[in-house]
Amino acid sequence: MKRLLPLATALALSPFAPAHAQLFGGDTEARNQIIQLRQDVQGQLETTSRGQLELAMQNEQLRAEVARLRGQIELLMNEVETLKQRQKDFYVDLDARLRQIETGGTAGAPAAAGAPAGAAPGSDPAAESAEYEGALNLLKNGKTKEALAAFDSFTRRYPAGNFTAGAHFWAGNAALQAKDVASATRHFKTVLDKWPSDNVAPDSMLGLANSQQAMGDASGARNTLKSLTERYPQSNAAQVARQRLAAR
Repeated sequence: MKRLLPLATALALSPFAPAHAQLFGGDTEARNQIIQLRQDVQGQLETTSRGQLELAMQNEQLRAEVARLRGQIELLMNEVETLKQRQKDFYVDLDARLRQIETGGTAGAPAAAGAPAGAAPGSDPAAESAEYEGALNLLKNGKTKEALAAFDSFTRRYPAGNFTAGAHFWAGNAALQAKDVASATRHFKTVLDKWPSDNVAPDSMLGLANSQQAMGDASGARNTLKSLTERYPQSNAAQVARQRLAAR
């Protein structure tokens, strides 16, 4: 009887044997799935890390670009402020000249430095100043093409007048704004050739550099800026030229 007990026990447990094997087989599959999942997660983490690194590099490049653009903006703002001050000084000088013409006539009106003495024979100082001021008003009101035409007419009418150097300078500015670079170059060079000591000469040289840059002549523009700093070292235009040369 006792011998039959182990056999009975074995027979009783025999139905659970396949389940036991199935349990161990399922455990292996689960481990494989866990390993696969771990590999997938690791791959995703590596991909995310690379993405974050690339994003960090792009951010750094953007910061550098923003810093560069800020520097250029500051330079341009300085140039604008310098030009505004130069224009203000010029208008003050213009007002002084007009007052001298009104109070003293042609005899009391100083000719532009370096210009041929006096206006054209028989010219009317009041008409000359009115025509010049009219051209300036056109430019101040943003009518660049009309202003350019008015200044061209003025320089033909008064080739050696008290305001002719300034007329060529402002004609050059009007031409640049109207994208007539050839006319701008011609007017700026006229000032430098005929009135090199006039108070608009340094700004005319700066305008010439702008014209050369607009034509794609970067080398010529740089040489003109260098000449400007040597020829008119104390001028506001020379200060702008030095800033531009340092930024290149």
